[in-house]
Amino acid sequence: KLFASTLPTAEAKVWHGHPVWFLGGNPVCGYSLKKAGLEVLFWSGKSFKTSGLRPVGKYQAAGISVETQADVDKVDAFMAEATKVQWDYKNIMKNKKLEKITSF
Repeated sequence: KLFASTLPTAEAKVWHGHPVWFLGGNPVCGYSLKKAGLEVLFWSGKSFKTSGLRPVGKYQAAGISVETQADVDKVDAFMAEATKVQWDYKNIMKNKKLEKITSF
């Protein structure tokens, strides 16, 4: 519910077996249930000004493990930033590099 209410214009679909939300065809955030708990991933999270995400992979993705209500509150803050800070994952293969979509 948090994802749908925070990103009402985003398209939600299952991508690589996990729920992911897209803006303009570009992946913004998603989550997966891991053995250790719920993991929320933000594709442009390394560029967020709000701290608290751990880097994931070699591009701009970063995530957070959600274990408590305080973590859910952090995810809510990151969701707001996810619409403002976006890298172009949709065209990464065509451009052969990751480019900014929004100015931040």
